[in-house]
Amino acid sequence: MAGLELKVPPPLVALGCALVMKGIALLVAGDDARGDWPVLRFVAVALVLAGLTIDVVGVWSFRRARTTVNPLKPANSSALVTSGIYGLTRNPMYLGMAMLLAGWAAWLGTTWALAGVAAFIAWITRFQIVPEERALARLFGTEYDAYRARVSRWI
Repeated sequence: MAGLELKVPPPLVALGCALVMKGIALLVAGDDARGDWPVLRFVAVALVLAGLTIDVVGVWSFRRARTTVNPLKPANSSALVTSGIYGLTRNPMYLGMAMLLAGWAAWLGTTWALAGVAAFIAWITRFQIVPEERALARLFGTEYDAYRARVSRWI
């Protein structure tokens, strides 16, 4: 399984999960899984907007620090970003993607679609975040250890 580490771009993992979620919604609820629930649609839009905002702020923080945003090459990191949104979560870009998927689940209107969010979190944690953490620990040593002790992985 280690052969899958840092191999699949996280946005592609999220897209795959989103497609599976749509399939699940079609299987359990037919063509119009979301129904006419205005509150659910509002929640969906709010989650998507929050997820997009978190993603953009995370990318912007990396760009501002002039470090790589390529998730497949964490060893190329030139700076450890710990301020701003990175003071709240060590993985805002992945958190943002998970929120996008949660919004998609709400839009689809079936709790079964949340399985896609759980699958995304499990995949990203095992095959993306854990290897990134190893690379960052090698690159930044005690500075990264202190950051990891202070800020949680997700929220």
